[in-house]
Amino acid sequence: MKILLLRFSSIGDIVLTTPVIRCLRQQLPDAALHYLTQESFAPLLAHNPYLNKVHTFNKEMGISKVIPALKQEKFDFVVDLHHNLRTLFLKSKLGVAYASFPKLNIEKYLLVRLGINRLPNKHIVDRYFEAVRPLGIQNDQQGLDFFFSAHFESLLPQLPPVFQNGFAALVTGALQGTKQIPEHRLQNIIAGLQLPVALIGGKAESAIGERLALQFPNKAFNFCGALSLEGSAALLQKSRVVITADTGMMHIASALKKPIASVWGNTIPEFGMYPYLPADVPQYRAEVKGLDCRPCSKIGHSHCPKKHFRCMEQQDFPALVEWVNQQSGEMNQ
Repeated sequence: MKILLLRFSSIGDIVLTTPVIRCLRQQLPDAALHYLTQESFAPLLAHNPYLNKVHTFNKEMGISKVIPALKQEKFDFVVDLHHNLRTLFLKSKLGVAYASFPKLNIEKYLLVRLGINRLPNKHIVDRYFEAVRPLGIQNDQQGLDFFFSAHFESLLPQLPPVFQNGFAALVTGALQGTKQIPEHRLQNIIAGLQLPVALIGGKAESAIGERLALQFPNKAFNFCGALSLEGSAALLQKSRVVITADTGMMHIASALKKPIASVWGNTIPEFGMYPYLPADVPQYRAEVKGLDCRPCSKIGHSHCPKKHFRCMEQQDFPALVEWVNQQSGEMNQ
């Protein structure tokens, strides 16, 4: 049997599909498993031992260019873990049996626009498994996967000596502005932490990282924009605890089974994308409940539509810091 999995983006969403990949391989050991994604996200799957082949397409050129090659594979079944118009078009062209996960766009719209919550109390990983139910696949409850290349440790620079006794990883950025922890709140977090801090982010966060490192010398160290995605994941792996907003790095940290303090701005855990961690791995969710403007989007905005950003500004960051310090202390015992 030859199976094609579809998930085109983004970092966190693709990491969240890894339990499905693993369970397909373990429960259908003779099946050939292929995966189609955007080429920019292929590195997330490149070292996954459960996949036979990863197909990619260029976002600007679209999926039409890859359809002839996919037809030649003669797939028996398509597992649609993206479920949008592009995957509908692709499935119609392949003309084979398929199943899609419930995306719940209507339920999300009702909650965002009308404040009516019809969302099930179900993580998106468990919703993904509904797409492989026709194949008899069940969730093994072993969490997410993230696989490194053989040389991943060489991607890290020499770490500061102060990190030898442990450090916290602080993810400074997010794809959407209303998911991002404001810079002055990052300052509050760093000031209260007992552990030294590795600042993680992309090139867009380089300037923020530089300012924070200057403000907290010998405590905050800027890795923003200096590491590849795999390098940033390697830094997460070496950390004791991770502090992050609702980001792809949050899901990588979950795959690495790290204690996580997640900070929620305009999005909410009820969307089903909170850290997917085993019960024995501690996690803390920071959010401002009861705001009539939250959630203002299922994804996010560049800036707060109401201009007050209460979902971040009213966070109880001292409580978050206390939890992180408590985790650090327990790990030392």
